Amino acid sequence: MAEEGHPSRYVKLTKDQDAPGEDIRPGELNQPVHVPQLEGRRCGECGQVLPESYEPPADEPWSTGIFGCTDDPESCRTGLFCPCVLFGRNVEALREDIPWTTPCVCHAIFVEGGITLAILTAIFHGVDPRSSFLIGEGLVFSWWLCGTYTGIFRQELQKRYHLKNSPCDPCMAHCCLHWCANCQEHRERRGHLADHSAMPMTVVNPPPVQEMSMSENHAAPAPAPANPETNGASNRAELEARKSDHDDVEVIPL
Repeated sequence: MAEEGHPSRYVKLTKDQDAPGEDIRPGELNQPVHVPQLEGRRCGECGQVLPESYEPPADEPWSTGIFGCTDDPESCRTGLFCPCVLFGRNVEALREDIPWTTPCVCHAIFVEGGITLAILTAIFHGVDPRSSFLIGEGLVFSWWLCGTYTGIFRQELQKRYHLKNSPCDPCMAHCCLHWCANCQEHRERRGHLADHSAMPMTVVNPPPVQEMSMSENHAAPAPAPANPETNGASNRAELEARKSDHDDVEVIPL
C-alpha cells in the first residue's frame, strides 16, 4: 500500500541508457583518486616520502682499492684461509636478521666444495671425458650463481654507504675477484664503523656533591645558658612595676 501511495523517485534505466564503464571519471563509484602530492619520491630504505628539493648524495669511491688486502693483514689472512667466515661476518653486519653461520655454511658448501670437486676432477684422470665436461659445466654454473649471491650483499653495502661500482659490477667483481672483493667489503665496513664511533661527544660534568659537615654545626654560636637567679630578679621587678601603676587609682564613692 505504501508503494502505491508514494511512487519511487528513482528512475529505472535500461541497458541502453546505462553509461558504459569507460565514461566513469576517477572518483566516482568508490574508485581511487589520483593525488600527485601523495605519489612523490620515496626513500628506498624506510619508504618515507621525500621532498621535491631532495637530492640524493653522490656516490663516493671506496676508501681502499680492491687489491689493498695488505692494508688489513688480519682480514687478509681470514679471507685467504677462511673466506666463508669473513663472508658470514660481512652479511651479518648488513642484515641483522641473518646470523653469520647461515651464509658461512652456504659459502663453504658451494664455493669451497666446488673448488675441492674441481681439483679432484683435475687430479683423477680416470673420469670419463664426457663426465668431466659435465662436471666442469656444473662448476662454472655454480660459480656464477655464487657470484650473483655474494654480489647482492656487495650491492647492499654500496647502497648503504653510497659507493661506486669499483672496479666493475658487484656480481662481476665477485665472479672474477671474489677473495679480494670479500676483504675490501670488510675493510670498508670497519672503516665506516670507526668513523661513526669517532664522532665528537659533548661531555657534561655533574654538579659537585654538597654535604653538611660537623665543623659547620659547631662553628655556630650556641645560646648562653639561662641563670635562674637573674631570671627570678627580673620577673619580680616587672611585677612590682605593674603593681605600682595600680596603687595611684582613687576610689570615688557613689
